[in-house]
Amino acid sequence: MHELSTTLIHHPYQPPDGFDAPLPGIFKASTVYFPNVAAMRQFEWKDKSAYTYGLHGTPTTYTLEERLCTLEGARQCLLVPSGLAAIATVSLALLASGDEVLLPDNAYGPSKALAEAELRLWGITHRYFDPMDPSDLAAKISPRTKLVWLEAAGSVTLEFPDLCKQVQICRRAGVRCSLDNTWGAGLAFKPFDLQPGVTPALAVDVSIHALTKYPSGGGDVLMGSISTIDSKLHMQIKLCHMRLGLGVGANDAEAVLRALPSMSLRYRAHDESTRVLARWCLGRSEFAQVLHPALPQSPGHAHWRALCGEATGSAAGLLSVMFRPSYSQTQIDAFCDALTLFKIGYSWGGPVSLVVPYDLGSMRQSWPGHLAPGTLVRFSVGLEATADLQADLAHALDALGAPA
Repeated sequence: MHELSTTLIHHPYQPPDGFDAPLPGIFKASTVYFPNVAAMRQFEWKDKSAYTYGLHGTPTTYTLEERLCTLEGARQCLLVPSGLAAIATVSLALLASGDEVLLPDNAYGPSKALAEAELRLWGITHRYFDPMDPSDLAAKISPRTKLVWLEAAGSVTLEFPDLCKQVQICRRAGVRCSLDNTWGAGLAFKPFDLQPGVTPALAVDVSIHALTKYPSGGGDVLMGSISTIDSKLHMQIKLCHMRLGLGVGANDAEAVLRALPSMSLRYRAHDESTRVLARWCLGRSEFAQVLHPALPQSPGHAHWRALCGEATGSAAGLLSVMFRPSYSQTQIDAFCDALTLFKIGYSWGGPVSLVVPYDLGSMRQSWPGHLAPGTLVRFSVGLEATADLQADLAHALDALGAPA
């Protein structure tokens, strides 16, 4: 059995024969040629045994989907134009008017906005649960609940939930659960085998992944994926995906395929650099709290350690800090502006380090008890030299000025 990085490079999957299109090379096609009318009527795209139309798959997209199955330990995969498109597609495929969806209060902001706007207008209700209290999730599941969204680690604040307990609660209630696995990326843990060696396997129903982040790695591609292990569930989502007319560009698929072989190396480099900076931040008096799952002081550290391994387990490249309340928003904004290597911008997983200040109070139902009061700033650590990034942080902090 080869290591994951080897399998992604020497992958056994070969796309089926029979694809012919106007453009050779990287397969960019709307029209796909059939050898005869009988073949046009018989060819099937749903099981990837043939090609019928560019939107339904080409050798390029089939290959990327199969390699992503290997990455996440899935059996089926669909490509969509972004991570948010993956969230929306799963929600539309699995929810109907009168249903309820539950989301963690630390969920990805656009996912919450989707529930509060479009899903609500379509008669789908939503409620938020405390991601750090499994009993709150259990108490909020009702007969109307048809889908639970999970995140590990939480968006922006990076607290790590008891993911196994959350999935077990959904299992007992007979409710499907879908995980935003962008942070874990298929490398920190396996969403379809959360307790290796235990039979039957503890698995989420759906894993969505913003391929924009680590699989792409360049900060230049927008794409998402939806992975499953249940063929019936996969087909339910796949037919919704087809009816919505979702597809991805061949050049974008090519870019992700090109980046996958180096993904494990890049993820490890992001992780190692982020840990160094997280430990350094612990020694700075400007911060009331440093949020990073691998730090023993960070909320949910024990859950991260149980799921991702001992201290050497994977922990991605995100780091958040809580500035003490004595610093004004103006000072914190000036700190972000003073950084030179950390660019101000959303997203993460690319080669360039990023920084964003957040108004956390406007993003939560109430202030979480496990978070210190203050103003939160999130860093995405890129691939620059760690010492240079640390010097950049120190310079910006020195320019911060005395607390207000």
